[in-house]
Amino acid sequence: MDCTCTTLVLYSTIWSLFFFFSTDSSPVDLLRVNQTIRDGDTIVSANHEFELGFFSPGSSTKRYLGMWFKKKSPGTTVWVANRDAPLNDTSGILMIGNRAVSIFDNATSTIIWSSNFSIFVRNPVAQLLDTGNLVVRDIEEEGDSEHFVWQSFDYIGDTILLGMKLGVDFVRGVEWEHVSWRSADDPSPGSFVHRVDIHGYPQLLLWKNSEVHARSGPWVGKRFSGDPLVKTSTIYINEFFIEQKEIYYKSRVLNQSSTTVATRLILTPNGNLQRLVWNDHKQEWTNYVNAVLGDCDNYGFCGPFSTCDISVAPRCACLRGFSPNRLEKWEAGDWTDGCVHTAPLDCGHGEGFTKYSGVKLPDTRESWYSLSMNLEECRSKCLKNCSCTAYSNTNVEGGGSGCLLWFGGLMDITGFTEYGQDIYVRVPASLSDKSKRSRVTPMSFILPPVVLTVISILIALYLFKKKRRKSKGKWLGNTGRLNLNDEQDMELPLFELKRVANATGNFFRDNKIGEGGFGPVYKGSLENGQLIAVKRLSENSKQGLDEFKNEVSLIAKLQHRNLVSLLGYCTEEGERILIYEFMPNKSLDSFIFDKEKSKLADWRKLYDIINGVARGLLYLHQDSKLRIIHRDLKASNVLLDDEMNPKISDFGMARSFGGSQTEANTTRVVGTYGYMPPEYVIDGIFSIKSDVYSFGVLVLEIVTGKKNRCFEHPDHNLNLLGHAWRCFHEQKLEELVDGEIVECSDHEVFRVIQIGLLSVQEYPEDRPDMSTVVLMLNSNTALPKPQHPGFFTQRRRHASDTSQGETQSASSNNCSITMVAPR
Repeated sequence: MDCTCTTLVLYSTIWSLFFFFSTDSSPVDLLRVNQTIRDGDTIVSANHEFELGFFSPGSSTKRYLGMWFKKKSPGTTVWVANRDAPLNDTSGILMIGNRAVSIFDNATSTIIWSSNFSIFVRNPVAQLLDTGNLVVRDIEEEGDSEHFVWQSFDYIGDTILLGMKLGVDFVRGVEWEHVSWRSADDPSPGSFVHRVDIHGYPQLLLWKNSEVHARSGPWVGKRFSGDPLVKTSTIYINEFFIEQKEIYYKSRVLNQSSTTVATRLILTPNGNLQRLVWNDHKQEWTNYVNAVLGDCDNYGFCGPFSTCDISVAPRCACLRGFSPNRLEKWEAGDWTDGCVHTAPLDCGHGEGFTKYSGVKLPDTRESWYSLSMNLEECRSKCLKNCSCTAYSNTNVEGGGSGCLLWFGGLMDITGFTEYGQDIYVRVPASLSDKSKRSRVTPMSFILPPVVLTVISILIALYLFKKKRRKSKGKWLGNTGRLNLNDEQDMELPLFELKRVANATGNFFRDNKIGEGGFGPVYKGSLENGQLIAVKRLSENSKQGLDEFKNEVSLIAKLQHRNLVSLLGYCTEEGERILIYEFMPNKSLDSFIFDKEKSKLADWRKLYDIINGVARGLLYLHQDSKLRIIHRDLKASNVLLDDEMNPKISDFGMARSFGGSQTEANTTRVVGTYGYMPPEYVIDGIFSIKSDVYSFGVLVLEIVTGKKNRCFEHPDHNLNLLGHAWRCFHEQKLEELVDGEIVECSDHEVFRVIQIGLLSVQEYPEDRPDMSTVVLMLNSNTALPKPQHPGFFTQRRRHASDTSQGETQSASSNNCSITMVAPR
């Protein structure tokens, strides 16, 4: 945007003379034609959300004109004007003329940066809006406040704010691109560019220099196919528009109160996309969504006609009807050449399609689309074109609509993603779904009963042998291994029993650090000195083989700082042993319910624990490759590392959901009384809202230092939930917590209590999801009034008072009751 033409040279000379005769007096958020901004001066938006002026990024001494947050995060830069043309000193001056906004270098009497207007503006005025947009309009056209002759939103840097567009304006010839900084000290354009690609069906691409680095998948209605950045939010909504004049993606506020929340989408110098929300409590930015790229996110990792799935090994697999293009490279772990048809296609002779569900759709740069066709019309159109390799809907909402056709190789398909959809891939007639359905022969009627009979006999023999093995003593007499690898390889080290025994001193009783209904936990040390926690399931453990396999397979795929890390397992000689990272501060219940230890925690530490648990649950529910419901979140299942960071543990009862599933039903209710919501205990229905309820109970226990089921009060028979709800309605929340904590931060403490009460509301639809909980914990958005909690009354319990069908838990939470029998 540098200008070297004669007109601007004359223009700059006139302005340089004008500086000596004009006075510099700027209104709060306006810059008029006879006003300037010198280095050291700023203008501020009306509500003090943003500030504009000269600055030096990081450790650099160069000077740039930029914009930054003023109210929420003072100094956090969101836009830079002269990112390619820095000033060497403080001689810069911002001015507005009839044809351009310019930066004048007073030391050299030159214009170093200029952004020209499309028309001559008779009476221009620049204004800094509370959205973070610096706009120029003609004050003689004040009737149209949205008619801007220039705006900073058209020139995106590494930050996208709510309301900014990413895409193309065909009328004005503007392309909105998201461009990273070169480094934290250098705002000049870096190696990564995030843009909407309009070749074929529009999609978001992340480029690294001249190569496609990653891809969101095409927009399929309210979301991108396979994009982790798309999630439910209470403050903004993502939108994608395909119009004749414009194609663009943007996020906008949902309601007026959302404007009080500071959020930004940044592209870091190393190519990561992060949605950040300002945390008023910690006075820092926190990750709302962090799109850290893994193997399957790297563009074309598995080559054409293949899928990539991070949850299995190997990562890459050919589509049905395809085989590796170069087998020797494929077997060596180099999948970039992809796959080719096993049998050649013979266009016009009965070819069909095979369906894949839950995938990130392939690269659409070689595609054709129609927003008005239905799926059957789309299939027919693909069949008639010999070059068409696959088809799908453009919109999955409302049962699906639109038509998207691919031509050539299908590149960059990710399998089994949370946000994926269906695609139909062209194959020879013998491999098509239709062919499979139509293949009915006399043997089709004979084989099923024969097969069923054989399977029944095999099952009976298996159960008989299993019963005999158990009667001989399963735990000590079996010298083989339990088979955990029935369907997939476990991506964890398999420890030898001898190694585990050596690490724990042969399970020496002095090394035992805890015991639950599953069995004892031992502290151990590996050969390299690494401390471990060894969970050894006892023979009569309530966690059976299925739960053990479940815990191993689930935790192996989870990586988050607020989830405990599983280092390996052992199944030798009939043992069921899990090896975890060692948590020196033990479990949360041993900390918050201990009168002496709890005195060591200030409010900030308690808040960090609550926030950490919330982020761990959010990852399980929404950000992990699998949607996981924990089903047994409680204080004893939250461990604390050496810095008191919380880590959720014990996934034996957890369940994973696929696709968009968020709810399931069971006849075997498992969990801990006091933490289970009504719909689960009564009807066996569990969902992400079940974990939210457990989280709410945990929040109230952390804040009060009291156990929900053991709580007693001289004035009533309410449990902790009921007492907290009563105190909330009587505006006596100070009765719930220690006086020193209240004095430290009463507003924040009471807000967290209200969030806890919102999480334990009786009806699951009233409870917030974890993304909303995290947002509420890290902002000052207005909170709704909670309805009465579930299970907020109970009779007094005595030591001998247990209900039929319940067994007393052996965890350190002596008052918890674990239901293990069917309802």
